[in-house]
Amino acid sequence: MAVSKVAKRPSAKTARMVVGPAMVAGVAYLDPGNVATNLSAGANFGYLLIWVIVAANLGAVLVQYLAAKLGLVTGRSLPELLGITIKSRWAKRAFWLQALVVTMATDLAEILGGALGLQILFNLPLLMGSVLVAVASVALLLIQRNGKARSFELVMIGLIGVTAVGFVSGLFVEQPDPGQLLGGLVPAFDGTKSVVLASAIIGATIMPHAVYAHSALSRDRFANANLETDLSQKLRSTRWDVAISMFIAGAVNLGILLIGAVAVNSSGAAFSIESAYEAINFSMGHIIGIMFAIGLIASGLAASSVGAYAGGVVMTGLLEFQMPLLARRALTVVPALVLISLSINSTNLLVLSQVILSFGIPFALIPLVRLTSSKKLLGHYANRPLLAATGYALATLLSVLNAYLIFISIG
Repeated sequence: MAVSKVAKRPSAKTARMVVGPAMVAGVAYLDPGNVATNLSAGANFGYLLIWVIVAANLGAVLVQYLAAKLGLVTGRSLPELLGITIKSRWAKRAFWLQALVVTMATDLAEILGGALGLQILFNLPLLMGSVLVAVASVALLLIQRNGKARSFELVMIGLIGVTAVGFVSGLFVEQPDPGQLLGGLVPAFDGTKSVVLASAIIGATIMPHAVYAHSALSRDRFANANLETDLSQKLRSTRWDVAISMFIAGAVNLGILLIGAVAVNSSGAAFSIESAYEAINFSMGHIIGIMFAIGLIASGLAASSVGAYAGGVVMTGLLEFQMPLLARRALTVVPALVLISLSINSTNLLVLSQVILSFGIPFALIPLVRLTSSKKLLGHYANRPLLAATGYALATLLSVLNAYLIFISIG
C-alpha cells in the first residue's frame, strides 16, 4: 500500500521539490570568465561562434544530469565516492590539491569580475571591490551552512535573474541581425584566433566545480528518496531541472556574445571588460551600461559562493576533514587578492584563471562518467552503453580542447 501511494504522488509536486540544484550549479555557466570569453568572441568574430555556445551547452546538459543522478541515486557526492574508491592517502591529497588550485582560480575570476562591476558603477579600486565581493560571498555561504539549502538556492536563483537581465537587456535596445544569427549556427572558423576562442568558450562552459557542487546539492536535497517509484520520479524531474537551467544559461551566454557582436564589435576598440562596458554604454545607452555592470556584480558574487561551496564539498568528501568556513575562504581568496593587488591587466587575469581551471576538467569528468556507468554502484540506473560512450567521448574531447587552450595560452 505504501509503494502504491507513493507511485500516485503527483509529478508536479515532485517537480517543484526538484527544481533548484541545477539552477545553483548553473551559476558556474554565467561567471565573469564566461562573460569575458563570450564578449570577446562576439567582439572579434561577430556571429561566427554561435554554434560553439550551442554545442557546449548541449554537452553541459549531459554532464550536469550525470552529476545530479550520481548524488540522487547514491546519496553521496562525487568527492565522497572518490574518497571511497581512491585507496592511497597520498593520491587523495594530490587530487584535493589540484581541486584547491582550481578553486583558487575560480575565486580569482569571480571576485575580479564582481570587483570590475563595482569599479564601473562606483569607481571603487579593484582591491577594495574584491574584498567586498569576498565578504559578501561568505555571508551567502553562511545561509547554506546553517542548513537552509532551499534559501541558498532561492538567493542563487535571484542572482541568476539579475545576471540574466543585466547581460541581455541591451538586446531589447539594439537587436541582432536574424539572418546572421541563423548563419552562426553553421560550424565554421576564421583563422587560429577563432579556434582558440572556440576552445575557450567550451573550456569556460563546463567547469569542475559545477560537477562537484551539483552532485552534493542533489544528495542534500533528496537524501530520503529511497523508494524505487519515488526515485524514478525524481530522476525524471531532475532531467527537467537540468534542461531548464542549462537552457537559461545557454540563452544568457548567447545573449552576451550577441551584445559583443552588436555593440562591442562596432566600437573598434581593443577588447577588455572595461572597453566592452564603454562600447555598450556608448552604443546602447547609460542605463544599459549600468545594468551590464550590475549583472557583472551579481555574476561574480553568485559564482564565487558556488565555487567556494564546491571547494568545501571536495575537502569534506575526499579528505573527511572540515575546515572552518573563514579559514577555508582565506585559503582560496588571499591568493586572488594578492594577484589583483599587483595591478595586472584584469582581462589577462581572467584568461589566466580560465587556463588554470582547464587543468581540473579531466579530474572531474572522467570519474563522473566512470562512476555513473557502474552497475555495482547505480544498479539499473547506471548509464547505458551508448550514454557511457557519449560521456567518455565528451570528457575526452573537453580534456583535449582544454589541453590545446593551455598550450596556446602558454605559447
